[in-house]
Amino acid sequence: MSYTPCHAKASPLKRRFASLAAVAGVSATLAAAPFGAPQAAAQPAPSPIDQLTAADSAGSLDAFVAQVNASFQSIGQAQDRAARDAAWNTRNSLRQQAEGLAAVNPQLPEQAKAAVDGAVETFFPGLIAERTPKPAPAPAPAPAPAAEPAPAPAFDYGPCPPDAKACIDIDGRRSWLQDNGQMYYQAATIGPGAPGSETPRGTFYVNRKVKDEISYEFNNAPMPYATYFTYNGIAFHEGNPQYLSNGCIRMYRGDAQRYFNDLQIGDKVFVY
Repeated sequence: MSYTPCHAKASPLKRRFASLAAVAGVSATLAAAPFGAPQAAAQPAPSPIDQLTAADSAGSLDAFVAQVNASFQSIGQAQDRAARDAAWNTRNSLRQQAEGLAAVNPQLPEQAKAAVDGAVETFFPGLIAERTPKPAPAPAPAPAPAAEPAPAPAFDYGPCPPDAKACIDIDGRRSWLQDNGQMYYQAATIGPGAPGSETPRGTFYVNRKVKDEISYEFNNAPMPYATYFTYNGIAFHEGNPQYLSNGCIRMYRGDAQRYFNDLQIGDKVFVY
């Protein structure tokens, strides 16, 4: 008469049988659920996968994969909305059940989920991408702050006093109009008197304006927009400023017009 102690281990054959029986129980649970209806509404019985042992990992995963393929084959190859809805619900249910394989081997759930998604792509291509929310696009990087413009260099007024209306810098070949000591208009360039006929330096005042002036002293040479600031014939007037004059301040036409219009009798002109 044989005697088997109550604490004796089951034989490997019995353990293997128990493993397959557990997986078969999972398959039976899925088969009982109608695949044409949404699986989220179904309440599957608890999976007995946690009864398996670590020695049965490979067999458990193989059995689960077989179950997965059978599940999607039972839905069919139709690609209409109802079939794809059923496939999506089945996919989510199988991925949830795959978590139970952690009792056999902690690595099995992720492998089983990958097998489930592989079967979905085989039977229903593009379904996962279609039903998975797309991540929000990354916000565009903020534009770099605009560089602060370099401050304009301070205007060089030289010794010209604030109460002068017009200033003339002989050596710098420049002239400008100002109001209360603030420059508001600058001539492009000027042609002052040549050596021997220098423009006089000092403080003067506008005393006469002749729009269509001519020089009787120099063969009736035209002097349009002449604005005199001395009593011996020195004036701002139109002329090529690239050439030095006989004492006057030659200016381009636009500058001569501006000086003629802005300067009034009695306005101070400072020359340095």
